[in-house]
Amino acid sequence: MAIKTVAVIGGTGMIGKSLVQFLIKDPGVETIKLLVRRPMEKPHDKVEVKLVDFADRESVQLALEESEVIFCAIGTTQKNVKGNNELYRKIDFDIPVLAAKLWQEVGFTQFVIVSSIGAAANSKNFYLQLKGEVEAALIALQIPSLHIMQPSMLLGLREEKRPLEGFLQGTMRFTSALFVGSWRQYRAIEGTTVAKAMLQAAKEAKPGVHRYTFDAIKELAEKGI
Repeated sequence: MAIKTVAVIGGTGMIGKSLVQFLIKDPGVETIKLLVRRPMEKPHDKVEVKLVDFADRESVQLALEESEVIFCAIGTTQKNVKGNNELYRKIDFDIPVLAAKLWQEVGFTQFVIVSSIGAAANSKNFYLQLKGEVEAALIALQIPSLHIMQPSMLLGLREEKRPLEGFLQGTMRFTSALFVGSWRQYRAIEGTTVAKAMLQAAKEAKPGVHRYTFDAIKELAEKGI
């Protein structure tokens, strides 16, 4: 499927930045609406930087107008919200769910989001429970084509320094190969691979709800190379 106009939420993070670069290089994509909470420089002529108040429905709707596909890679950390789970929820749940709720008004028919392996609304882990609740809320909206990426640990560089994550990344690069059988889905994966898979999923435009773990993400990404 040819995609001309897309919107990206969370385009300044590890996966989001890679996704924006892939979209810029894609000759079929003409306009990339980059929804941000803080001012930033326009990275390319294809990109329209949209400064958005994500608590304002109208602000989000105006920024998304004419988009055929919404890509969402937004996410925060306990460090960034200083342990405030309410604020964490406002970012990781409220933002993607509000955007998705606008699909009928805006007209987009595809929503592609980064979630997590192990996401489950009944999980006792706050992060996995939140991701599971996001997935459930999106599915309930009956978006014609919903693609949910469920990676395990992400490998790649971030602007934000996360010493513990850096250590774990180094460890996982060597130990992931030991994860076999049903444990393969927990293998670490490059953020750029997830970004490629997101774009390919949108191009394939399969109707219904689709979840992708390690092998399916890799397979999608390889199709898009």
